[in-house]
Order: sequence, then structure tokens, then C-alpha cells
Amino acid sequence: MKKSRLVLVAASFVTACTIATFLFSFSVKQASAKIPSPGISTRPTHLMKIKDLAAAPLAGTTNLTYHGGTGGSGVETGGDKVYLIYWGSQWNSNDPSGEASIQQNFFNGVGGSSWNNSVTQYCQGVSSGTVFCNGAGTAATNPSGVLAGVWFDNASAAPNHPSQSQLASEAVRAASHFGNTSASINKTVQYVVNTSTRHSSSGFGTQYCAWHSSTNSSFGNIAYTNMPYITDAGASCGANFNGLGSKAGITIVGGHEFGETETDIYPSTGWIDSTGAENGDKCAWISSGQGASANISLSTGTFPVQSLWSNAFNGGAGGCVLSF
Repeated sequence: MKKSRLVLVAASFVTACTIATFLFSFSVKQASAKIPSPGISTRPTHLMKIKDLAAAPLAGTTNLTYHGGTGGSGVETGGDKVYLIYWGSQWNSNDPSGEASIQQNFFNGVGGSSWNNSVTQYCQGVSSGTVFCNGAGTAATNPSGVLAGVWFDNASAAPNHPSQSQLASEAVRAASHFGNTSASINKTVQYVVNTSTRHSSSGFGTQYCAWHSSTNSSFGNIAYTNMPYITDAGASCGANFNGLGSKAGITIVGGHEFGETETDIYPSTGWIDSTGAENGDKCAWISSGQGASANISLSTGTFPVQSLWSNAFNGGAGGCVLSF
């Protein structure tokens, strides 16, 4: 009798240990799982391809047409603001090319420039398939003072090579940081999330130079750009392109994404052509002739840029322009 009781107690102990081990293992797995932030989702990205993958400029294709927008929004109207985010403690005393300063000077001067003015021919509130607004709908704007805020979010390290969902979450955190907590405000705002040197997301420098996208949130739709540390990619992303200097890619790529977000704020529901190209894609990496990349003078300095597509150019046939 005593022996049977001992066996029963031992069996019960083993069973209890097995259950405890299972529950502990389950709880660890649950704790380590990546749980997405509430309300954050990933949407299609629109890439600026590296120079070698953009075999030929797309300028010979058809004009841009309107694709209906998202929730009625297809372009940036009204205030048209840019917020720059330098994500992670990796930025602390670690900006060898001075990209933050160059970028801020560019955005401090680009608003209201003739280079950016071509975006004002595009609009929202018109039928899908529209090619020329001709005063209809609500036009994209080109106000001065587009740089509305700068945030060095450097209290802790950013992920070594952030995923799209992590970049989207950082853009939403930036919206909160800047107090942009309503959907109406975020319809006219773009957030540029800058990653530090050697910490860009996968595919940078081999597939793309930068990309823009959007995500939904409790603050409405958030338009954001994934802006890697451009000079890390060298010539693939604009270093010395057209003889414009080793840092030319910083504003060539930055301007490309800025102009595209203004005219296709939630890709690809704004202004794109029949191949899916935006106003920046159609004019990327042009080295000579009409629309070739060049320096422009702004109130804050001289900056290399690419041209942007204008439906109105050449009597409505369209083309790449550096001024409008």
C-alpha cells in the first residue's frame, strides 16, 4: 500500500512538472512574439530604383492620370508640411556626410520654389482618369516654409535594419510627437524617417535608394518616406551623378520622394501613369538633354535635384522639367 501511494505521488509530480514546463514555454513564446502596434498596417511601397536598375528614364511614356485617392485624398493640399525624423541613438555624433544639415537646408528652401511648382497642376476631387485639372478639384500646393519640424529621436537605438512595419510605427510616433493627432492634419503632411549610416533597411543600395508609403493609425492615414543614409550607397544612389558632387544623392533622392508624395500621397492612388510611375520616376537619372539632373539655387543654398514630370509641358504632351 505504501509503495502504491509513493508511485502515485511520483506520477502526479511528473505530470505537474510537465504541465508547468508547457505553460512556461507557451508564455515565453507569447512574450517574445512581435505584436504589432494597434492600428498600424503596412501598405504598398513606391521605390526609387537605384541608378543601374533604372535602365532608361520613363519620360517617353504616357502622361500621369488621377486614380481616385484614398478617402478622397490623392495630393498634398493646403499647408503641405514636411517633418524630418532622425531615428535612433546611432545618429549621436555619427553623421559623416553631414546629411542631416544638407537635408534640413534643402527643405527649408524648397517650398515655393519654381522647381517644386510643377506639382500644382495636379489635383484631387476629380474623376479617375483625369489628365488635366484645368481649375477643377483642389490643387496640390507649393507653399514656402514646408519644413515644419525636426526630431532627433535618439533616446534609444533604432533597429539595426528596420522593417516596413517598424518604419511605419516610427512615423506614427512622430505624428504623436509633433502633435499631429487628427486625420485632417495628416492629409497635408509627410514624415521622412531617416536611418543612420550602415543601419538602412533591406534592399537599400542594391534595389532602391528610398521609398514612400502610408499606414493607417488612430491619427488617420500617415504618409511617410523611408530615407536611408544615401551616401552609403555611393554612385548607385547619386554620388557624383552628372558631376554634381559626392553628396548629390542626398537631395536628388530626397527631392524625388518629396515631389512624389505631394502628388501621390497614398501610393498608388494619386497621380501615376499607365505603368505605375509617379512624377519622380518618369524623370529619374536623366544625364543629358531635357530634364537632366542639375543644381538649383534656393534661398538656403545650391542643391542638386532631378526634374519632375509635367503633363502640361510641350503643349500637353508632357515632359520632365526643372522649373514650372
